[in-house]
This record gives sequence, C-alpha cells and structure tokens, in this order.
Amino acid sequence: MKKVLIGLLIGLGVAAVLIGGWVCYNIWYDRRAPNFNGSMDLYVYPWMEPGQVQDSILASGLVRKPASLKRMLAKEAATIQVGHYLIDSTCTSTYVARMLRKGWQTPVNLTLSGAIRTPGVLARKIGAQMLADSAEVADFVLSRDSLAAYGIDPKQLFTVVIPDTYQMLWTASVREIMDRFVKERNLWWTPERVAAAKRQGLTPGEAATLASIVNGETRYEPEMPSVAAVYLNRLHTGMKLQADPTIAYCFDYQLRRILKSHLLVDSPYNTYKNYGLPPGPISCPPKACLEAVLHPDSHSYIFFCADPSFNGTHRFAATYTEHLANARAFQRALTERQRAAAVGVSK
Repeated sequence: MKKVLIGLLIGLGVAAVLIGGWVCYNIWYDRRAPNFNGSMDLYVYPWMEPGQVQDSILASGLVRKPASLKRMLAKEAATIQVGHYLIDSTCTSTYVARMLRKGWQTPVNLTLSGAIRTPGVLARKIGAQMLADSAEVADFVLSRDSLAAYGIDPKQLFTVVIPDTYQMLWTASVREIMDRFVKERNLWWTPERVAAAKRQGLTPGEAATLASIVNGETRYEPEMPSVAAVYLNRLHTGMKLQADPTIAYCFDYQLRRILKSHLLVDSPYNTYKNYGLPPGPISCPPKACLEAVLHPDSHSYIFFCADPSFNGTHRFAATYTEHLANARAFQRALTERQRAAAVGVSK
C-alpha cells in the first residue's frame, strides 16, 4: 500500500511538473516567440467584432500556433480599436493582442495620382484608400463653411491639394486629411518658389490655376515649360488665354471634341471670352506642372497646336500665320487618320 501511495505521489509530481512546464512554455511562447510566418495588412472596420478580427487573422494562414493567438486575444483584446495594423514575422501573440486593444496603428499610403479633374474624383480616390467615406469627403470639399477654415472656397480647392503620396493613419478624419494636404502645400511653397511665382507676376494660387491649364494641355513633362511660357506670354501681353482645357471644364469634361459653338459658353472659366486667369484651378495640378509655371522656357511663342505625328507633343509658333500652317498640317493628318480608321472598320 505504501509503495502504491509513493508511486501515486510520484506520478502526480511528474504530472504537475509537465503541466507546469507546459503552462510556462505557453506563457513564454505567447509573450516572447514570434507567432507569424509572414506579413499581413489587417484592416479593422467599425462593424467588426473581436471574433471576426480573429477569424480574419487566422484565415491568412500565417499563424504558427492558432491556440496562442486565441489565448492572448481572449485575455488582452476584449475590445479592439478600428484601424490598419501591420502584422509581420517579428510579432508575438501578446504584441498583436495589445496592438489591437491599444490601437497601435501602422500608417497607410494615400496616393493621389492620375487625372484629378473634379472634387468628386478626389473624393473617390480618398474614399478608396481611407476609412473616410467618399460621400463624406465630397461634402467636406464642396462646403464653403468647411474650406473657410483654410482661407479658401471650393473654387480654390485644388490650390491646396498637390498630387503626391501621403503617409497617414487609415482612420484619419476628412478634416485631418485636409489639414495634411494644407500642411504639405505650405511646406512645398518655399520662399524660393513663392519668389519664382512672383517673378511671373503670380501668387501661389494663381500659379496653381495656370499649372492646371498646363496639365490639361500636355502630359509630356519636357514640354510643360514651353506650354507654360505660351500662356505666360499671353498673360503678359494682355491676350486672352484661349485655353481649350477651360472649355472642357465648363462642360464637366463631357465633350469628346471642342467645337466653335462651345467657345460661346457663358462662364467665368471660359478663357475665350474672359481675360486673365479663371477663378481657380480646373484640375489638380501635379508638381511638374507647378514647376513648369515657376520656371518656364524663355521664348516668344504665343501659339501651339498638336503635332501631326500624334506623338503627344506640340508645334509652337510666334505668329498667327505660322500657327495656321501648323494647324492645317494637323487637320490634314487628323483627316487622314480618320479616313484610314473608317476604311479599316468597313473592311
């Protein structure tokens, strides 16, 4: 009987040691051992429950020991903060649980690129990359009251938004996003750039407006300073700008081709009827266009039209006679291209 009791005690002791060892191992693993085989971007939306967040992490297939993650989420993350989180191969289960509970977010890249011609397009680009809803963004950027805090109205919206990549929290409010745009705009407009605009007779806002017209004329960066110089020459000599992109803007960029009848539209943005710059930018001008306005080419050209080779460049002219010759060459090439296309369709 004594031997049986001793054996039982020994067995219980061994079991206790094993259980204790297992518990200690789990504690060590949960707190110290990386529990992920790779990286994942985790987005926690306002409607997600902790269980859904856990399922989303497990579904990635990157978790080495699911039990460890489940233990720590149950212990440390009864509530989870909305946000974007980066989980990588260095993360322990404890760190991930605390990260979610305390909201240790990883910033995201908000990239503004491509053609941004209207506030609606801007709102959709922001809404596609941030938690903020695109409709909420649109309401903000079209509101005089919202923009008054920045000293602008909706017409000047694109004077404070510069296409770029901005790192910020995914959960940033629309106002925080706009604050960042304004901050970066102010940093971009160094005293040297303000002085460069002044040499052209422009304020930073006016430079952005002219840059938006350049942006509407060409996507070929090496040619932007020449296009900018044409419009500056017209401004400085008292000519109307006569910029087709402003007509396209008047018709919400819905025109497939600008006709003479469109040039009669009654709008302050119609630079065929009105002298000087329009009330504000007609698109969101990229940095290359802004730099082109600040540092234009030095030439006497006041006309330009598309090159008949259709290579995306333009032919420039100092006189109307030269311009007419260039325009006729382009029209002939365009007619030939259209005729060839029609023959191809008929075949």
